[in-house]
Amino acid sequence: MFALPFPAHADTLIDNVNGITLDAEGQPQRFTALLIGADGRVKQLLDRKDKRPERVDFKQDAGGLTMLPGFIDAHGHVMGLGFQRMLLDLSGTASLAEAQEKIRAFAAENPEMPWIIGTGWNQERWGLGRFPTAAELDAAVADRPVWLERVDGHAGWGNSRAIALAKVTAATRDPEGGRIERGPGGAPAGVFVDAAMALVNAAKPAPLARDLDRALALAQGALLEWGITSIADMGTTLPEWQAFRRAGDKGELAVRILSYAGDIDNMAIIGGPGPTPWLYDDRLRMGGVKLYLDGALGSRGAWLKAPYADAPGQRGLPLLTPAALRNKMVRAAMDGFQVAVHAIGDQANAEALDAIADLSADFPGDRRWRIEHAQIVDPADIGRFASLRVIASMQPVHQTSDRTMAEARLDAARLTGAYAWRSMERAGVRLAFGSDVPVESAEPFAGLAAAISRIGPDGQPFGGWRAQEAVSRETALDGFTRSAAYAAFAEDRIGTLMPGMRADFVLVDGDPLLASASELRAMRVRETWVGGQRRWVRKP
Repeated sequence: MFALPFPAHADTLIDNVNGITLDAEGQPQRFTALLIGADGRVKQLLDRKDKRPERVDFKQDAGGLTMLPGFIDAHGHVMGLGFQRMLLDLSGTASLAEAQEKIRAFAAENPEMPWIIGTGWNQERWGLGRFPTAAELDAAVADRPVWLERVDGHAGWGNSRAIALAKVTAATRDPEGGRIERGPGGAPAGVFVDAAMALVNAAKPAPLARDLDRALALAQGALLEWGITSIADMGTTLPEWQAFRRAGDKGELAVRILSYAGDIDNMAIIGGPGPTPWLYDDRLRMGGVKLYLDGALGSRGAWLKAPYADAPGQRGLPLLTPAALRNKMVRAAMDGFQVAVHAIGDQANAEALDAIADLSADFPGDRRWRIEHAQIVDPADIGRFASLRVIASMQPVHQTSDRTMAEARLDAARLTGAYAWRSMERAGVRLAFGSDVPVESAEPFAGLAAAISRIGPDGQPFGGWRAQEAVSRETALDGFTRSAAYAAFAEDRIGTLMPGMRADFVLVDGDPLLASASELRAMRVRETWVGGQRRWVRKP
């Protein structure tokens, strides 16, 4: 999976690097060697003219590779990534027929599985123009229950067997904040949106502790390969936290996990009276809570101010009432937890900002309120992000994946505030960048390329989609390092390679501050180091 760390040394020198880090103001600082102390922290940055230490316990010539701070994914789902690698993954399928064949093959290869469980389907990518049905899933597998989450995690697709085991019928009412897609006579058609997913999730078997442990190991291996040394885990449950702790107790927690509990109940159980301390040499901390205010654009669950252009009767699904949102935020803030609110639609973003404005007087100081995604924002609300000092936690790869869907879902006027990174930055908003893995790949060079170009991996559209919202290379790198650390109250230990910081870094085969978008996409991590220890090496 990933390399075991070599024994700690008194001093480690990594020489002959094209070193780049960002200073306290976000300005690039270049260096040619890095000296690491026995405590796994950066001891000194050296330039070409600086004298090297005469005696070190370990020295490595990096051969001119570029050294960067370890990437920080400001918004991801660690266990989701791990289970994506364990279970059925439909994210690469381009049609319903291809998905059906993959489901059929997976079931045949895994006859012992009582349920076929997976993720990654996307009816927009299939060009289906509608949600798939239970009958279409029955055509692939009918003798066992099948339950597949949409790529964004905001809808689930079940076959007739799964729906029957969940005891969902035409008489079952839509839960608050959810929608059951229905067929003739109101019978469940196969897709369950947002809160309605719980109806089927309650019937499927829960993963065992060993399943969680394996998922964590697989996720860490993938993250280290991508050069991600820290990740904000958005929505940690108690069983997931216990898996993190088991790995930490055994010395197997390589990646730093900045945990945000999944709603108030998990927050209270895990943190108790307040955020946890930093554990395992700063490898783990639960310092905040994630609250869901709406769904996703792809499943038309994002809460909009006006109806969807391609579904005039729908405005999305608010998952919390204004009172419930404020009650949860107060409960978290009273005990010192940071609040991160999932808001995709413009109405959800406006509601989140209203709630933050209401609470700011009662909870002054450095709260670092976060809004996760902030995908569709009324331009009139962008300035409120800055005035309320709200961090915009955004995922550049969503824009390149979603652009054609966004054009279908929204009218031209609302696209003005869609994925508006440069407008946010210009207004003075702090940007933290991530991937929302496993919804998207966490490979950071894809995120950097999207951020600076607004062009997808297919080279489209020429010149970039709403290219005025692209950001500079320095801002993109900052979003995946220094500002991602700041967004999680971790800027005093990770995010840069300045002296005193944890020596988390990557060696890569190109310079991201000089590269084009296509060159960025082609870059690869050669080595990943965490706390001054080499944790992953690319095989020749």
